[in-house]
Amino acid sequence: MDQITFRNAQMNDLNALMQIERTGFSPAEAASEIAMRERIAKLSDTFIVAINAGQLVGFVVGAAYDRRYLDDALYEKSTPNQPTDHYQTVLSIAVLPSERGHGIASELLGRIEMVAKRSNRLAVTLTCLQRLIPFYERNGFVNEGESESSHAGEVWYNMVKPI
Repeated sequence: MDQITFRNAQMNDLNALMQIERTGFSPAEAASEIAMRERIAKLSDTFIVAINAGQLVGFVVGAAYDRRYLDDALYEKSTPNQPTDHYQTVLSIAVLPSERGHGIASELLGRIEMVAKRSNRLAVTLTCLQRLIPFYERNGFVNEGESESSHAGEVWYNMVKPI
């Protein structure tokens, strides 16, 4: 495996981002191309991609937010990050199946946490499916119980990592 590099997402990444999004999420869970395009345009400072041998292999994206827990509206419409928001969300994190198991997702979480620290956020917050709780716990997140989210008709759990 080559050296993984990281940078902010760019609009010309859209096709690769959508491919990765679709491998990581069910059709009901995955962001639409319109939503992804809006995230690139409005959340570029908190949209980080991982590159291996010139290929985009993973990403993490989230908006700054004024609440501890995500709500479903965040998945539909992006607004630019505000310096007064206390929390850094993770709306989506995904890695190509062929690149999983090499720590890329954990490194992406670390990168978004660094952005959150520089922005004086209190915590990184996300929702996940039950099967992913152990992964996030290994990365320092605390399970704060079932989320009110009904995104894609799934049961989600609030995961928070104070910083």
